[in-house]
Amino acid sequence: MRIDVFTIFPEMIEQFVDHSVLGRARRSGLVDVRTCDIREQTDDVHRSVDDSPYGGGAGMVMSPGPIFDSVARVDPPRPLILLGPGGDRFDQACASDLAASAGFSLLCGRYEGVDQRVRDHLVDRELSIGDYVLGGGEVAAMAMIEAVTRLIDGVMGNDDSSTEESFASGLLEYPHYTRPADFRGWTVPDVLTSGDHERVARWRRAMALDHTLRVRPDLIDSRGGLSSDDRAALDEFGLG
Repeated sequence: MRIDVFTIFPEMIEQFVDHSVLGRARRSGLVDVRTCDIREQTDDVHRSVDDSPYGGGAGMVMSPGPIFDSVARVDPPRPLILLGPGGDRFDQACASDLAASAGFSLLCGRYEGVDQRVRDHLVDRELSIGDYVLGGGEVAAMAMIEAVTRLIDGVMGNDDSSTEESFASGLLEYPHYTRPADFRGWTVPDVLTSGDHERVARWRRAMALDHTLRVRPDLIDSRGGLSSDDRAALDEFGLG
């Protein structure tokens, strides 16, 4: 997969994608992340990428010229996604859709935003990672890149890891335990040491359902409520 990131701070993206699981995937060729410095397409001594808004007002606006020229220079993979608070919500379903594609590109906004003509005539869509304001799109780009690339076959090492995580099935994840079995008097649930793998699987599903019901009931509602199988799973372990 190829991912192009258009930004005025390419070093932020480069440092992030060179570490951990994503860094290994990049070095092995599973993921091709390219950064494009929008400032390289400026022609003034200050490498200006912004200007004051028409009509007045606080702050500065990213100029269309360097952005259009940057995109034209590299012919990036589409869709080209603008990262900003006015976009559709980025979620696990969106990450899965992007992970199934050959690639995509991200445009990191800054200042008060980008010239409207970038939205109207250059980008394919706008996405937001949440209802809050950041200093720019770089943090959002890093979050999206990680969420998407971990779904690509081979990136996680154990491909079951991504399918069992929170939101992958519309539920929050079940609790995890590791050694020691008894830590300061707090013990691992007996079912996990029973060796009964089918019962372990049923327990994990019941715990995921219970956790989601208590913390994010809206996710249960979005799935159409509890099914008869869900209720049976909860009843088996005295939950719900």
